[in-house]
Amino acid sequence: MVVKIARDDQPRPLSTCWLYWIAVPTGDQAGVIASLGLTRPVPVTFAEAEAVIDEDGHGEAEDNPDGMARVYVSPEIEGWTLVIGPWCDPCNSDRSDEVLRLCVNLSSRYGAAQAYYFGTQNDGSAWLITEHGAVVRRYCETGEVDDGLLTLGKPLVQERAERERLGLPPAWDENARNDDAEEEWKWRAFDMAPEIAEALSISPLALTAAMRVRGVGVLAETPVLVH
Repeated sequence: MVVKIARDDQPRPLSTCWLYWIAVPTGDQAGVIASLGLTRPVPVTFAEAEAVIDEDGHGEAEDNPDGMARVYVSPEIEGWTLVIGPWCDPCNSDRSDEVLRLCVNLSSRYGAAQAYYFGTQNDGSAWLITEHGAVVRRYCETGEVDDGLLTLGKPLVQERAERERLGLPPAWDENARNDDAEEEWKWRAFDMAPEIAEALSISPLALTAAMRVRGVGVLAETPVLVH
């Protein structure tokens, strides 16, 4: 069955209380789908995608209670393709290694790939930046005791600038994560994923009808998880 999407289907903010996404600087939607091992893509509108992202973020789908069974793959938006769903979480203890591997592989093919988590209810942020087959930075600030164990690479320019604005050293020791002096940074970092995404790629929270779009977004099934 061929699903036709209206030509006037326009980008809109794609949000839920817990948002997870991968951003790749390419319009090669089919290549991204193949690289991630996704299958059975079905075209959807931006409005339909928003409803699915919200449902999966809350774990409300009976046949997808943890949100891991499917993702939304956007059309090309301003030169980027977004993959959105809990399966993309860069700081989930069960998914972090695999998401890192997938982003490294995507960056080898497309030059860069980024993964983000953002909790809009003050539930934290995480970002993973890869370029040309290597990890540039991974940082998680979600309130979990093991957040520091996931840190890789040096602080991004955006991190250093914000810490300097707060009067903190631009670089820091992960062993000092729970020091009182770091509390201000901790709470500030909780909200930074969308800002870093907008600076380095595009954020699903900031999509607008004025953005350039090519192609049609799809829902696709993720690979079967083996435990």
